[in-house]
Amino acid sequence: MNSVNTIKNELDRNSALLVSGGPNRFYLTGFNSSAGYVLVTKNYAYFLIDFRYYEKACKTVKDCKVILSKNPFDEIKRLCEENGVGNIYTETESLSLADFKRLTARLKPLTVSESDSFDNLLKNMRAVKSESELEYIKQAQRLTDKTFSYILSRINTERTEREIMLDMEFYMRKLGSDGVSFDFIVVSGKNSSLPHGVPTDKRIERGDFVTMDFGAVVNGYRSDMTRTVAVGYITDEQRLVYNTVLNAKAAAVSAVKSGAVCSDIDKIARDIINNAGFEGCFGHALGHSVGIEIHESPVFSPKCNETLKSGNVITVEPGIYIENKFGVRIEDMVFVTEDGCRDITESPDELLIV
Repeated sequence: MNSVNTIKNELDRNSALLVSGGPNRFYLTGFNSSAGYVLVTKNYAYFLIDFRYYEKACKTVKDCKVILSKNPFDEIKRLCEENGVGNIYTETESLSLADFKRLTARLKPLTVSESDSFDNLLKNMRAVKSESELEYIKQAQRLTDKTFSYILSRINTERTEREIMLDMEFYMRKLGSDGVSFDFIVVSGKNSSLPHGVPTDKRIERGDFVTMDFGAVVNGYRSDMTRTVAVGYITDEQRLVYNTVLNAKAAAVSAVKSGAVCSDIDKIARDIINNAGFEGCFGHALGHSVGIEIHESPVFSPKCNETLKSGNVITVEPGIYIENKFGVRIEDMVFVTEDGCRDITESPDELLIV
């Protein structure tokens, strides 16, 4: 069953779902645009789109009737009247209060529901990837793996963090990536203690750890990987930190399976890091789901008590960050199965010295 039909089955005849947010709009139509509305009723689905995208949408969108939109709110009200709809559900979690009030006013006399039931439905639907979605994510990860292999021979003391980042991004796009999953992180030396540091004009130095967090996009689906490599040589302290992070990742990955509680997986990795003497040096969640957006649900964190389902695609990315010295993060992306998981990431995770 496709995603639109799943929504239809949850609606009664008096209700419709209106989707305006980009990620959910793409999920329901397979069409990437900066504007537009999806209206789903019990029996029909419509994609209202302006002139800029109309021609391509007509050739691309399969599960919704494409409508050239000039006055979307008037058209939404007309379609609701034709379908006997008096109640509209929206994406309440992604709408600001001001946007919700504006939408309510412009759709009168329709009733705009404050219920988040369809937000939750869409979140849960998107969390379990179909075979085609998984294939797009795997293709994106293959481009990411190729980019890592490429950049290893190009990290040296003549280059800056920013130059390495730009080299990686250009190469990934040259391989065929639709774009980048997010702004790449390339940080070195003391900068590597910043989990989400921004690439600077700092030159790479011997003895640095270089942490690279990056991903590709294929047909709207993203990948995410982090690798940390050493330049020239490493100290005993650096080796201990690296191996601790690597062990934490391996232990967490081995525990991932359908039915596992997300907070339990996080605890496995966090306990290893804390027990090695680095308590307080791992301040972020262990991982997040990936798909149309780079951060989706569920997540591996101490506060997430959701259980994993077969079909989830989620990262495992422990790290240790020692302020003003260095940091290490190693991240894989895994596909959850009934009895375990499959690691989608193929790049080596052992300590590499370049």
